[in-house]
Amino acid sequence: MKNRRDFLKTAALVTLGSGLFVRQTLAGGSVPSTFNINRKGIGGKMKMTYFPYELKLRHVFTVATYSRTTTPDVQVEIEYEGITGYGEASMPPYLGQTVESVMNFLKKVNLEQFNDPFQLEDILSYIDSLSPGDTAAKAAVDIALHDLVGKLLGAPWYKIWGLNKEKAPSTTYTIGIDTPDVVRAKTKECADQFNILKVKLGRDNDKEMIETIRSVTNLPIAIDANQGWKDRQYALDMIHWLKEKGIVMIEQPMPKEQLDDIAWVTQHSPLPVFADESLQRLGDVAALKGVFTGINIKLMKCAGMREAWKMVTLAHALGMRVMVGCMTETSCAISAAAQFSPLVDFADLDGHLLISNDRFKGVEVVKGKITLNDLPGIGVVRL
Repeated sequence: MKNRRDFLKTAALVTLGSGLFVRQTLAGGSVPSTFNINRKGIGGKMKMTYFPYELKLRHVFTVATYSRTTTPDVQVEIEYEGITGYGEASMPPYLGQTVESVMNFLKKVNLEQFNDPFQLEDILSYIDSLSPGDTAAKAAVDIALHDLVGKLLGAPWYKIWGLNKEKAPSTTYTIGIDTPDVVRAKTKECADQFNILKVKLGRDNDKEMIETIRSVTNLPIAIDANQGWKDRQYALDMIHWLKEKGIVMIEQPMPKEQLDDIAWVTQHSPLPVFADESLQRLGDVAALKGVFTGINIKLMKCAGMREAWKMVTLAHALGMRVMVGCMTETSCAISAAAQFSPLVDFADLDGHLLISNDRFKGVEVVKGKITLNDLPGIGVVRL
C-alpha cells in the first residue's frame, strides 16, 4: 500500500491533475516497472551534457526577411540512474540566440543540487531564474527533463497529460518563398503526402506564390506572412483574396508592434488570425485576447513543454484557438511539441522533415497526420 500511495502522490504532482495513472492504479492496474526501479534509487544526481549540432536543410529556406541553408542547434542530454533524457535548442536567426549564448547559459546550470527529477516546477523555475531570456536553451533543458521523467514513469507525455493521440491533427508542410519553378517543384514533391500546406508570404510576389501552388494542388493552405504586410487595409484585402483561393488561416499578418492594426484586421477578417512573433511566453497570452483569434506556441520561444502546457490551458480558458509550431528541429523537439498536439486546432510540426541529418526517430507523419508512438517520455530513440 505504501508503494501505491507514493506512486499516486508523485503521479499527481507530475501530471498536473491528469487522471491517467490515478485511474489505472485505482483500477488495480500495475505500476510501470521503470517507475518502481528508478524510484528505489531516488537521491542520485542528474548529470547534464551538451554539444553543438548544425542542422542541414534539404532546401534553401526563405521567408519574408532572410534565406538560409542551415540552422544552429545544441543537443542536451540529462542522465539519471542510468536513464537518459534528450533535449535540444534550435536557433533560427530571428530568435536572437546563438550556439555561443546557449552554451554559455547551459554552463550556469547546476542540476546536481536537485536529487529528484520529478520536482519539475522547482527545477524549471530555477532554470528560468538564471537569465531573463535564453528561451531556446531553457527549452532544451525542459525537454530533456520531461523525456527523463516520462521514461522514469514509463509513459509518453500525451498519456501523462491524459490526451487521446487519435485526436492529433494533420501537420502543415512548409513551402518557402522562391521562384515559380522551385515552388512548383516543391509543391509537387509534397502534395500527395500531406493534407494541408503552409506557405510563407510577406514579399512582393505573394499572389504569384499562391497562384503557382494552386496550379499544382487544391489542398488547404495556412499562410504565414511573417510580419510582412505593413498596411492594415492591404493586409485585409490580401486575406479576402486568399480566402477565395482556399486559404484556411493567417499567421502574423503584420509587424508585432502594430497590435491595434492587427486587432482591426482580426475583427474584419473572414479567416482566423494567429499570433507568432507577437507571442513568446505565458505572460503574453492574456494581452492578445481580442487582438488575435489564436496563438502559435513554439517550445523554443516559450522555454519548453511545461510552459507550453500552461499556455494551452490559458488560451482555451480565454476562448482562444491554439496552434503548435516549430523551428527547423530534429525529431527530439518536434516529438516533444507533438505530445500536446491533440489539444490544438492547427499544427506546424514539419521541422524534422526539412533537415537531412536527424539524430532521432520519433513522432511520424503518416498520410499527413501527426502519429504519436507509445515510447516513454517524448517518444524518441537515438539513430
